[in-house]
Amino acid sequence: MKAVLFEQFGQPPRVQNVPDPTPSDEGVVIKVEATGLCRSDWHGWMGHDPDVVLPHVPGHELAGTVLATGKQVTRWRKGDRVTVPFVGGCGHCFECNSGNHQVCEHQFQPGFTAWGSFAEYVAVDYADTNLVALPENLDFETAASLGCRFVTSFRAIVDQGRVGPGDWVAVHGCGGVGLSAIMIASAMGANVVAIDLTQEKLDFARQMGAVATINAREIANVVEAVREITKGGAHVSIDALGHPTTCFNSIANLRRRGRHVQIGLMLGDHSRPQIPMDRVIGWELEILGSHGMQAFRYQAMMNMIETSKLSPQKLVGKRISLDEAPAALMNMDKFEGLGISVITQF
Repeated sequence: MKAVLFEQFGQPPRVQNVPDPTPSDEGVVIKVEATGLCRSDWHGWMGHDPDVVLPHVPGHELAGTVLATGKQVTRWRKGDRVTVPFVGGCGHCFECNSGNHQVCEHQFQPGFTAWGSFAEYVAVDYADTNLVALPENLDFETAASLGCRFVTSFRAIVDQGRVGPGDWVAVHGCGGVGLSAIMIASAMGANVVAIDLTQEKLDFARQMGAVATINAREIANVVEAVREITKGGAHVSIDALGHPTTCFNSIANLRRRGRHVQIGLMLGDHSRPQIPMDRVIGWELEILGSHGMQAFRYQAMMNMIETSKLSPQKLVGKRISLDEAPAALMNMDKFEGLGISVITQF
């Protein structure tokens, strides 16, 4: 099969012919119909993720059709239209048994712990636990865009942040994660303040539901600007970028007993950011992470998509070919363009 492969961290990946995958006993092989490009893939290519073993095929936001199944798979058959969370739970450990597959002790992550979906085919383990059936009216490229950024934002807003009607929600960073969070929080009845360095992205954020925007390139004190707009601070704040500055601002712009949710990855030199712990203690703030979403929670999100309360297709930006993926991956740190880029031609 054709796949994007890199053999050294930080060195240009190339489209190459590599062996076709085979399913494990509990796994399937999926014919990839669409796969998204995510900054997490860039982190993996840069060597920031210890799970990545060279040589490696990246890609973890995918949708397609089941091509082959392992002998222990009972729920899926060839031709089924599916997607999968980027964190696959083993289904057997303590965390999986408690319903928290997203932090499985033995998790499978295509594109990180194993070869991923920047390829014609991808093998996915623990299929009965993790595959999600796609409604016939949901196209593959939209389904692929859900796999990391949208579902992680859904869990961050709905389950971790516990956002309710009338809450003020600050979203720091208006890339794919941030725009997803803005759309979902707005659908939950919240008032969203979007923060970014680019006016084009802030204008798009308003289209996704933001009621106010802050251009951090022009506003010297983002924290005070959020507190002024929200009349005291955000009830929930999201760092959708993953940078020491946005992380600090997201915590500092909360009102008393507010909740900060970290979605943006903070790896390498950014993995130990400064935190205003005096404020966390004195105001009883909550600091939470959001690491993907369990397969069984997809149904709530799918229901909102089917009733048009959520429109993730609006977040799909560029559609590119597999041959264009290496250059697009290397440029992920430049934060160019609007929405989510998706590989749709293999």
